[in-house]
Amino acid sequence: MADRTNEPTWGHRWGFADTRFVLNDDDSVTLTGSRYELCGYKMHDFLPYVREVLGLDPDFKEKRPEVDPKPVPAPRKNRRFCRRLGNFYRPDQYTFDDRERLVHSHGQTSADEVFRVIYSQLERVADMVIYPEAEKDCAMLVALARTMDVCLVPYGGGTSVSCALKLPVSEERMIVSVDMRRMNRVEWIDRENQRALVQAGITGEELERRLGEAGYVSGHEPDSIELSTLGGWIATHASGMKKNRYGNIEDIVEQVTLITPSGRVEHLTASPRVSMGMQPQNLFFGSEGNLGLITSAVIKIHPRPRVQRYGSLVFPDFAQGVSFLRNLAETSFVPASIRLVDNVQFRFGQALKPRATGSAAVLDRLKKYFVLKVKGFDPQQMSAATILMEGSHEEVSFQENGLYRLAKKYGGLPGGSENGRRGYRLTFAIAYIRDFLSDFHILGETFETSVPWDRIHQVCDAVVAQAQDRHQELDLPGRPYVSYRITQVYHTGVCIYFMFGFYAKGVEDPETVFSQIEHSLRQAIIDAGGSISHHHGVGKLRSEFMKHTLSSRGIRLLKQIKRATDPNNVFGIRNNVLDD
Repeated sequence: MADRTNEPTWGHRWGFADTRFVLNDDDSVTLTGSRYELCGYKMHDFLPYVREVLGLDPDFKEKRPEVDPKPVPAPRKNRRFCRRLGNFYRPDQYTFDDRERLVHSHGQTSADEVFRVIYSQLERVADMVIYPEAEKDCAMLVALARTMDVCLVPYGGGTSVSCALKLPVSEERMIVSVDMRRMNRVEWIDRENQRALVQAGITGEELERRLGEAGYVSGHEPDSIELSTLGGWIATHASGMKKNRYGNIEDIVEQVTLITPSGRVEHLTASPRVSMGMQPQNLFFGSEGNLGLITSAVIKIHPRPRVQRYGSLVFPDFAQGVSFLRNLAETSFVPASIRLVDNVQFRFGQALKPRATGSAAVLDRLKKYFVLKVKGFDPQQMSAATILMEGSHEEVSFQENGLYRLAKKYGGLPGGSENGRRGYRLTFAIAYIRDFLSDFHILGETFETSVPWDRIHQVCDAVVAQAQDRHQELDLPGRPYVSYRITQVYHTGVCIYFMFGFYAKGVEDPETVFSQIEHSLRQAIIDAGGSISHHHGVGKLRSEFMKHTLSSRGIRLLKQIKRATDPNNVFGIRNNVLDD
């Protein structure tokens, strides 16, 4: 894995600056750069797919004008704080630069943050950005902010899609964004006990690269692995695509160090498991910047798997695929990752492929003939699953044999390892599509939920129906784009990941309209039996739904813990139950 620690990113938009979707003269689309498998070839079927699913022909000749230069207000400076800070921090450890301040004032929530930065203006911008390099820097900073009445906001990779980094407009104090990414070291690796002490600012990709040099992996692989950080994973209660083998973040982390205005909080020793009564550390998972700075964690590590094998399955429809997953969850051969997409996303994946030529084109036609004519699959109903298996040769062979044998009972056909690999890796590149489409007035976002097995279809149907109803009520152009996939399998249910979008040209205040619809879709999820979130967290985007998630006494308890830990609200980002 290459070292991409210092490679430039877009800043406000998603991802790396060498990568973007561009429109070609022949109506095809190309992804620039070379870091993803989608890069470098023409996608002739992408725009026809967009036209089909939206039910109209978007104007791809005229881009939505981007605000340039972007308005950034003068910083609010706490003079005493700034003077004292200079006694402890070097000049290259803090900045008032307008671009850095703006980049550190938002996450990646589409309508509420990114679109407002690119096409209009944020309501509140950070006043200073600070880059601590050691835990002592963090402790000094928190103590100084408490004394000088300054607001601190932890910042990791900036990938939040829950408005967790959206700064409170009502905050009158100087807001300092604390960028943790210089704290990116693996402090030690304990080979005997298979654990490592890691600083919280390390990105997932960098973590895997450094562990890989020693022959290990952490196994936590979210879609945002290239940019998101260990501290951010803990703060949002994150999940990764290989959860089945390595666990969610709470299963991977053994010990967390948190610097609060009341001092350093941590378990004094890391342990596989301990029965010690109530554990303060459990509150750090999902704390969303409300309690302090996460500076480091002891994590479990695993020897690099000897075998990594991809696979794929095609089902007659989504319902058959769900039945397969339900049965699979009860077996002993659940792979590291298995994801089931609906027909809309299945066709989306096909639209991103290059057009086959020569013998490859002949083979594709034969495969299509077999699936559609011999097996009788309907191309408007087909569903597909991508699979990743990791472990020893024996483990992977056991999983592979069991998977394909079980799939036959539900009409599943093997789709090949290449389709599995491509489908798995596709997730890292498709995030760039949002920003490409937004330039042409197409707004899109993803959101997720966890659902019991018996509510999967009700939740999916409720979201589709609500999106269509709101689209019609608001008299929006064309049709709404709604699709879904199951990304995680549990004993009692699954994680469903939704994609939603619509064409907004001519729509007055489209960002507000988008947010209102997204809010109603979340309500539909909860009403149908889904959860507030599976791994994106709550932030401010979903804070209103906490009353459907936690009892009033539970909410009061969390607020009391916040007051006891941070009585002056130094960490004033106000996420979750603390949202205004």
